[in-house]
Amino acid sequence: MSSLMTNASAMTALQTLNSTNKQMSEVQNRISTGYRVSTASDNAAYWSIATTMRSDNMALSAVEDALGLGAATVDVMYTATESTVDVVNEIKAKLVAARQPGVDRTKIQSDITELQGQLQTIADSSVFNGENWLSVDSGAADYNATKTIVGSFTRSGGAITIDTIAVDITQTELFDATGADGILDGAKTNGNVVSTIDISALTDSAADLTTLENMIADVDEALGEITDSATLLGSVKKRVDLQKDFVTALTDAIDRGVGQLVDADMNEESTRLQALQVQQQLGIQALSIANSNSQNILSLFR
Repeated sequence: MSSLMTNASAMTALQTLNSTNKQMSEVQNRISTGYRVSTASDNAAYWSIATTMRSDNMALSAVEDALGLGAATVDVMYTATESTVDVVNEIKAKLVAARQPGVDRTKIQSDITELQGQLQTIADSSVFNGENWLSVDSGAADYNATKTIVGSFTRSGGAITIDTIAVDITQTELFDATGADGILDGAKTNGNVVSTIDISALTDSAADLTTLENMIADVDEALGEITDSATLLGSVKKRVDLQKDFVTALTDAIDRGVGQLVDADMNEESTRLQALQVQQQLGIQALSIANSNSQNILSLFR
């Protein structure tokens, strides 16, 4: 039936054209943004997951920065400890040389005194970002024997956990301004303190030579403790470097995972856009033909 009031063909063609235009709008939005899911209305579940994972990735980036800062701090302490080993070796060598009867121990003590001063200088200057693990003050209000480096950020069942790498600086401190129980300012087995050893008054008597030998033994004991400290710092440095590499790889993996959820396939979208453009043109043609049907009714009344 031909009707002037209701053009069913035009209505069908218009609905099809509107649907095609809506799909084209979606495809053009994906092409312009690069995302298949850019808002919650596109896919609520995927959008929620992607938003959470992007937030966690920002936290992991902060962890990566913290690990870099921690690695730099440990590296400073490790470098200073290595220098300390060299100086203590020099002191040990001076003491061994002083064991020879007849040597001028006063002059040897002058060298030892300078080396002792160098030990204090090394410890006091080993500072990075306000942190010093070699020269401490255990009596200070903000003193904490355990230093921590932020190592990871994890989410499990909605609960987040920040893991840290702990360093016990009681094993690394060379000087303690309050307790005087650092490796170099604390008394060793024979009662000698490396940082205050003085041989200038020693003679060649049997008792004094025994005292000198005890000093050598205590310096060697301190050297062993410093070596253990360097080993600890070296192990921590290695762990921090490994964790930093892991966090970097983990961040990249999360980025790839989020991309698989929400990124648009540009090859697919390009093909789809071309198909929709053809459908749009056909829809316009169909609507034009449907609208012309009303004009054909006029010929019946001529």
